[in-house]
Amino acid sequence: MNHKWNYRPITPEQTETSQILAQELGISPILGQLLVQRGITKAADAKKFFRPQLPDLHDPFLMKDMDVAVERLNKAMGKKERILIYGDYDVDGTTAVALVYKFIQQFYSNLDYYIPDRYNEGYGISKKGVDYAAETGVGLIIVLDCGIKAVEEITYAKEKGIDFIICDHHVPDEVLPPAVAILNAKRLDNTYPYTHLSGCGVGFKFMQAFAISNGIEFHHLIPLLDIVAVSIASDIVPIMGENRILAFHGLKQLNSNPSTGMKAIIDVCGLSEKEITVSDIVFKIGPRINASGRIQNGKEAVDLLTEKDFSVALEKAGQINQYNETRKDLDKSMTEEANNIVANLEGLADRRSIVIYNEEWHKGVIGIVASRLTEVYYRPAVVLTRTDDMATGSARSVSGFDVYRAIEHCRDLLENFGGHTYAAGLSMKVENVEEFTRRFEEYVSQHILPEQTSAVIDIDAEIDFRDISSKFFNDLKRFNPFGPDNMKPIFCTHHVYDYGTSKVVGRDQEHIKLELVDNKSNNVMNGIAFGQSSHVRYIKTKRSFDICYTIEENTHKRGEIQLQIEDIKPIE
Repeated sequence: MNHKWNYRPITPEQTETSQILAQELGISPILGQLLVQRGITKAADAKKFFRPQLPDLHDPFLMKDMDVAVERLNKAMGKKERILIYGDYDVDGTTAVALVYKFIQQFYSNLDYYIPDRYNEGYGISKKGVDYAAETGVGLIIVLDCGIKAVEEITYAKEKGIDFIICDHHVPDEVLPPAVAILNAKRLDNTYPYTHLSGCGVGFKFMQAFAISNGIEFHHLIPLLDIVAVSIASDIVPIMGENRILAFHGLKQLNSNPSTGMKAIIDVCGLSEKEITVSDIVFKIGPRINASGRIQNGKEAVDLLTEKDFSVALEKAGQINQYNETRKDLDKSMTEEANNIVANLEGLADRRSIVIYNEEWHKGVIGIVASRLTEVYYRPAVVLTRTDDMATGSARSVSGFDVYRAIEHCRDLLENFGGHTYAAGLSMKVENVEEFTRRFEEYVSQHILPEQTSAVIDIDAEIDFRDISSKFFNDLKRFNPFGPDNMKPIFCTHHVYDYGTSKVVGRDQEHIKLELVDNKSNNVMNGIAFGQSSHVRYIKTKRSFDICYTIEENTHKRGEIQLQIEDIKPIE
């Protein structure tokens, strides 16, 4: 893969600010520069960034409708109404349901939860779900991570005497559903200072407000933070502001005292002896929770997350792990089929988007396939399959392009759609697929920037090996947790050489284990370059080359610094 390296420019003013900041904090000027790039220019703000504090969370009552929502919940509990916690079948939805259910359950027992079936009911609130609530005598439904567009379904529930509290973070339409309260910081009339909460994060704020109104101390909410961290990492929301505080303390909880269900998942992922990071959640924990809703029913994920008996939890985690294995097999075969379709698309080089439809595909995996296509082709991708007489699908986007807006542009062709900047779901009549493909491509072509459709690596700073000391590495670790808006910094070093001991490794000899030097110091740096063995012949000629990389701890030798090489550029 031929990546373009994009150096993030820093102005003379920013350079001066970063040097002053670094001096005040006693850190390297390079790290001062990283702070300034993140919009942090004052020492006091940097200290808050490095040590996120729970008391700095916003007052939940700043959120529009929060007082109404809490009052309605208190009333339901006072009148002993049956309450149903309802959520989407993905990680964010199931964690949100588990969190709200677990917290309320400590104080109230007339409670139930419901996750719609991806295959029979589809995304969001279903009439089947409302009917279930009516049959079981529910008076109040708290819906999480969906519901913001369910005007028809909530009207239907209202006719049956059921009230709704919506906790969502997806983009609303102009017409809001007739719910008692709508907690969503993306509302046009929003009053909340932070707009990037996950669905589970909105649920947490609701429980925080409920606790305040009932004199329950904040420390009772802390055991729920492991669940919030999993939702934040899995739903790829920005890890700055309030999300950073929640993710930081959630990871702490996940590592020191996870809930029974989480501990069982950690066990089946083989992470029990390891310090769990955001990328462990993204690549190991999240996909397993997700697999339950993709392959079977998301309710099983909530069963696991709310389980109190460890041996039962371990059994449930084993089952979910099996779903994940099934999901991987489906994912592999469907991705191969999708790649074949795309490779044969007419005029692929001139297209700015990818829309593919195959009515045989498994609905539970199309979102993953869409993600794979964006990674390979650097285009927003929509993958559609057939459900009854509808084409239903998932869309994923490339960095900086709002795929939700592109889909919204074609809304007259759609039966339903929802989502946010980088991920969305949609459904349409099968006969509209062709016109949707044309219109979607037209919109993307007009709005996407050339650099968004090519393989670009953003370089945060150019450094020399002499800059990488153990103090530098320890200070860099304080930038954790990494994620959108606070990505793991990528550094670049020019003119490095093989120390003479670099070699290819891996089952198929596809990786390079490197020992490198530059001409500014005697530091020998260890590195690993995954899947880049094609460069080894050049490296062995002892000519110099440029590298860009992240700085990691060697997992096999604690305390030893290792460069994870993202790309190698021979110097012609």
